[in-house]
Order: sequence, then structure tokens, then C-alpha cells
Amino acid sequence: MANAASVWGIEIGQSALKALRCHLDGDSVVADAFDFIEYPKILSQPEADPEELVREALEKFLERNDYSKGTKIVVSVPGSSGLAKFFKPPPVEAKKIADIVRYEARQQIPFDLDDVVWDYQMMPGSLIEEGFALDSEIGLFAMKREQAYRAIEPFEAAGLEVDLIQLAPLALYNMLSYDRLHERLENDTFDPENPPSSTVLLSIGTDSSDLIITSGFRIWQRSIPLGGNHFTRQLTKELKLTFAKAEHLKRHAREAEDPKLIFQTMRPVFNDLVTEIQRSVGFFKSINRKAEIAELLVTGNTVKMPGLAQYLGKNLGYDVHAIDRFGRLSGEEVLSIPTFKENAPTFGVCYGLALQGLGEGQIGTSLVPQEIVTERMIRAKKPWALACLAALLMGLVTHYVFVQKSWSQTHPDDWQQATSAVKIAQDHSRRHTEMFDGFKSKLVYLRSVGNEVSGNSERRLQWMELASTVTQMLPRSLNEEGRRPSPKELPFMDRPDIYVTSVDDRYYEDLSTWFDERRASRYREELRSWADLTDSELPEGYAEDEGPTESGWVIEIRGYHDYNNTERRGFEASNHIRRTLLNSFLTKSVQLPDESGRMHTFTMEEMGISYPVLVSDNKPRKVQVPNPDYEPPPPGTAMSGTGMEDMGMEGMGMAMAMGMEGGGMDGMGMQPNGAADGAAKREPKTLPVVRQDFVFQFVWKPASLSERLQQQREAAEQEKLEAAGQEVAMN
Repeated sequence: MANAASVWGIEIGQSALKALRCHLDGDSVVADAFDFIEYPKILSQPEADPEELVREALEKFLERNDYSKGTKIVVSVPGSSGLAKFFKPPPVEAKKIADIVRYEARQQIPFDLDDVVWDYQMMPGSLIEEGFALDSEIGLFAMKREQAYRAIEPFEAAGLEVDLIQLAPLALYNMLSYDRLHERLENDTFDPENPPSSTVLLSIGTDSSDLIITSGFRIWQRSIPLGGNHFTRQLTKELKLTFAKAEHLKRHAREAEDPKLIFQTMRPVFNDLVTEIQRSVGFFKSINRKAEIAELLVTGNTVKMPGLAQYLGKNLGYDVHAIDRFGRLSGEEVLSIPTFKENAPTFGVCYGLALQGLGEGQIGTSLVPQEIVTERMIRAKKPWALACLAALLMGLVTHYVFVQKSWSQTHPDDWQQATSAVKIAQDHSRRHTEMFDGFKSKLVYLRSVGNEVSGNSERRLQWMELASTVTQMLPRSLNEEGRRPSPKELPFMDRPDIYVTSVDDRYYEDLSTWFDERRASRYREELRSWADLTDSELPEGYAEDEGPTESGWVIEIRGYHDYNNTERRGFEASNHIRRTLLNSFLTKSVQLPDESGRMHTFTMEEMGISYPVLVSDNKPRKVQVPNPDYEPPPPGTAMSGTGMEDMGMEGMGMAMAMGMEGGGMDGMGMQPNGAADGAAKREPKTLPVVRQDFVFQFVWKPASLSERLQQQREAAEQEKLEAAGQEVAMN
């Protein structure tokens, strides 16, 4: 029997109907049934009746398999039947994405939108921060409405309800991203400047093939007009065979009398296939110049053709692997069946369809017409609506009967005096309640005024205390005299100083909206990096920490440092920020004065500071900084070297004009000897520095000085009690 949460992934191919049923067992996807029904004839053959062949295959499918209303059905349509476009919207609020997609749909879809079924989805790796889509890519998918109805028609005739329709290339992407690229999608973030390697997936069909190139985060796909039938037709043409004999000879080429002759006969089709793949990959690389191809995966029953994988690998220069098993699919009762093992390469689409139906696919769009979805929803709710109406009607009738019976036994004259007394008591109660509410409101007002008057003096110092805290956390380099050393005393690349360019803040009513899944992943990664660099222990339970809640501030510090000597492995670039700034906010305390000037030590937890995270760390870049030891040349000195460059072209022209009037080069003060030596000794105007920019954030829930001191006193008293308890226990 099918599990209540089972999903059938069904592909109606040109030569066979393939179906795979899966369900979730915890986090695992388990296959519990499959079917492979070959047609007597290929659908594209002239004498074949496609509608009749598909109808018979579906009838046989229902005879051999259990189907219940609780089982989802997800079907595929060929990639050539639909449209798949990917585009990058400009940085915009996430809530406006739908408007941009609708505009893009009008531009990209070459039909009236009323005549097509379309859907869209943001691709994995899209960056959405604080409600804005900053660096994202959107997939737009569509097919003509009449083709969607044509795809559903044979299933409805067989009594099967299709829940989702997906393009076959996208189903293959769902299979590949779940079965082989899941670790990359779960653990990595997409960097468009340094994208991960891409995989080419070639699905060879009967009459055409789908080529998908994906890194997991981005997709590019194309339909190639070559398939298994082209090899069969080549044998039919050259060896003068019937189609059936040529097909049998293609599948059993190694057992033929002259295998070499068969391979030589099919070589032109091999060459055409290699040429199409090379053209497709070349075009992909021309629009994605930073992309690198890691491997070529081949699926479809044509991969069983002897020598195909070796020929592709030799002529394309990639590692070629046939997908004949699925690493993350369990269910040995299905996977061990010989029929499934023999045809495993052709179940990639069915596997991807089942994953989408179970909610495990990266692409979740559907091309089922909306009117069909609405009709089914209404039909499903009709019994409940009728039951609710019947219950409401029964309740009204019962209420009317009881009220009428009570009313018939009641005499108003007998209750008039009691009713009057109740009304007087109600008026008396209402007056006293209103008086009490007035006093209570006044008390709340007086308390708020008192709290404002008594607490304002401390609250106004909280931001200055925060500024002092940030300042104390920054590393600084000073010489013995207590001032900053010159570049000669200590080069910029050896200074551990961290310079702050800006400090910004934002208030959140609910901090969990800031600590989203992406931020939580970054926070945990930074904690692990900090622990490795400083040999520190990770906080207990950091991996299950759900993050800050309630309201509070998020403080953002933007800055840079020049401590990027490449000889200090593990101490330069972002590692320096983790060893200094991040380490300070995780382990150090701060010294702050009270009103009398007495200094107190507070931990970051007592200051209300938590969840420090390095949210952005760009690669170090070379910049020029002013040289503090630079002195401009005095008037009349030699104009050579750096001095000439500082003057610029206009200054040089004016100097030469003045020199001519004053008697040549000497009038310009340009000495051929002596002065040039002084210019060579002068310091350059700027110095080259390797700079590391960063963005650092932390959560701040302000606590007043009195609250922090009270917290310390309570902690000290608790320690005394615990110490006394231990002493008693020892005695």
C-alpha cells in the first residue's frame, strides 16, 4: 500500500512510460514502487498512434500499481515544450519582485500571458538582506495553456489527478542538486566573483537530448535535436535494415558479427553529438567567463550503448560518468530489482519529480493551470462547507426551539421589580468602575513620570558607554612615548590597528528577523574559525542556539586594517579581525566609570552585547595612503623624479615658460647636479598599503549602570551562598 505522503513521479517518454514512487522516512527519501512500461512502437514512428499507446500504458500502470487519492502525482513535459529563462533583477525590495517578474514575463514570453501557464522562483544562492534582494537570480518558466491541458488529458481519462507539472530539464536539476550537490547548497554561499565548478548533465532521449549546466546555484539548459533514434536511423540507412532490426543491433552491438562496422556506421552521429555539446558548452562559457566545467554526467538508456561514454570523454576532455545509481535514494526492495537496475539511467527525471512532490527539490514551480487548481480546491472544500452549513442550521433551529419554549413560560410583570434592582446595581457598579479606572490611569502616569525622571540620567549615558566599549575593543599600536609610530618605525603592514570608518545602528522589534538562517550560519562559521585560530573552546550548545529574541539594537561597524603581511600565515586579512575584534567581543571586559568617577569592570554579557559576527570580509586590496613623513619640495629645487610627477602637466608647462623668460633651465631652478641628489632623498608623497575592509555586527540590549551593578551584587551574593553551602556540606 502507498504511504499517505507518497509521491508518484511519472515521465511519459517517446519509447516507454517510467514511474517511481517515493516517500519520506525521517530525512531520507525511500523508493517503495516503480514501473517501466515500453510501448509496442516508438511514439514518433509514422505508423504509431501516440494517444492510444499512452492510454494503454496508463491502463497497464493502474492495473499493476496501487493508487489512492492521498498520493500525489507529478509529471514531466519535454524541455522543448516549455520556456525557461533566467534573469537578474536590479537590487529592489523583496515584496516588489512579483511586479518585476510580471514585467519580465511580458518581455520574455512570446505569447499573450492569458494564453500561457507560467510560474517563477528565486534561484538558490540569491542574497536577500533586510527585506532587499541584492544579488539574486530568478527563473521564469512557461508553456502554452493548450499544451498543459494536452499533457494532463491522458491522466484525467485514466482517472488520475495530476498535482504538479514540471519541465524535464528542471526535474533533472532537482535530482542532481539533491543527490550530488546537496553539501554545496547546504554549506556554501554563492559568490558571483568566485563561482563553484559546474557540472554538465546530458540526458539522451529518444528523439532529442537535454543538456543542463549547473553549479547548484545557477542553471543553463538547452535542447539538442539528437537522440537514440538518430543512431538507429543511421544503421537503417547505411546497412539497409528494418527499424526493429537496427534498434536491436544498436542495443547489442558488442554481440554482432562485426562490432567495428557498427561503430563506424554510427560515427557520424557520434561526431554530431560531440559537436553540439562543444557548441553548447562554448556558448555557456562565453556568457559565464568565470565558470569552470568539472565533469560530464550522462543519463538515459542510450548511455548503455557500448563505447558512448568513452567516446565523449576522449573527444570532450571531461571526466564522463553515467548516472546508473542514486546515492541518496534508499529502498532496497525497489533498487535491487533487476528491471530497475537495468533501466536506472532513465529514472533520473522520475526521481527529480518525486523529490519536488516531497518538498525536497530546489525548484518548486508548477505549470498546472490555475483554474484547475482552484476547481480542485473548491471541490475538496465542498463537503466541509456543506457540513458546516448543516451544523449551523441545526444549531439555529435548536436555539430557536429552546428560546421559544422559555419565552412562552416568562411573564414580564413578575420580573419588573427584580429587573429594576439589577439595573440600579449595574449603574452603581459602572460609576465605581469608571472612577477606579481613572485612578488606575493616573497611577500609571505618575509611575511613568517617576521612572522617566529617575532613569533619564543613566539612559542618556548608554550610547557614550557603548562608544567607549567599542573603542576599548579596538587594537592600537603606540610607541614608548605613547603616540603612533611613523611608517619608518613601524610599517603599516605591521600595525595591528583596526580603523573604524562608520558606526551604524538599527532597532528591531523582533531580533529573530535579523538572525535569519543565513546570519545564523555565518555566526556559527565565524565562531568555529575564531576557536581554531585562538585555540579557544566553542560556547556550549552554540550549534543549536536559536539566536536573539525580543527587541533590541543591531550595531554595525565598518572599517579596515592594513595588517596584511603575507608572511604571517593565519594572522592576516580576516583572521586578524577574528583574533582581535571578534575575540575582544567574545572574551574581554570593559572599564567604565560611575557618577563619582570610580571605575567598574563589566563583561560583554553584562553590557547587553552578544552575537558578534563578521558579516562581510572582502579580499584585501592595494591602496595608496598619504605618507606622514612627506615634505613638499621648497621653491627653486630640482624638478625630477617624484617632484615632477607631483607638479603635473600644467605646472611643468608654466615652469618651462618661466624658465625661458629667466634665462633657460637655471632660471627655472632646475639644477642638473646637487639638487637632484636632495630630491632623491625626499620621502614619497604616498605609500602602497594592502588594505582589508570589513563589516562587523553585534546585538545590543542596553542595560543601565544601576542594573549592571545590581546584577553584579546579586551574582556575588549567589557565589557566597554557594560557597557557604559547600562548606557546610564538607563539615
